[in-house]
Amino acid sequence: MEEVSVAIGSRRRLWDHLIHFIVNNYRVQRDSAFYGKNYGWAVRFRAGGKALLSMYPGKESFIVQIVLSHTGAKQALRLNLGKKVRKVIEEAHQFHEGRWLFIKVESEQDLNDIQQLHLVKSQPSKNMRRSEKGTQC
Repeated sequence: MEEVSVAIGSRRRLWDHLIHFIVNNYRVQRDSAFYGKNYGWAVRFRAGGKALLSMYPGKESFIVQIVLSHTGAKQALRLNLGKKVRKVIEEAHQFHEGRWLFIKVESEQDLNDIQQLHLVKSQPSKNMRRSEKGTQC
């Protein structure tokens, strides 16, 4: 994790905030996986054997991968999302298992959009306080 921290640099606060959101609201297993030289390492979060999301650290940034079902993508497009994340959803190919979204996290808006997408994908398995739903970081 020390190498990840160095790599993501100024985006560390956003990284930590997203991990905090996931761990505090879902019963998850967290692990790391290496996806080869093109993708590198990822921190994966799973619940009940299902993938919730993966985080890929990069230089001064990180990418979040989340898969939304066809219905989930429709629901997401009705949310008040930033232009960047909305465009990612609109342009993602619809596969049988859903749309594979890869979102580069560069701002609090991106982070808040990802949290909203995650709430569409999966309802919290822990008691989420009202004040935490859609909370700006």
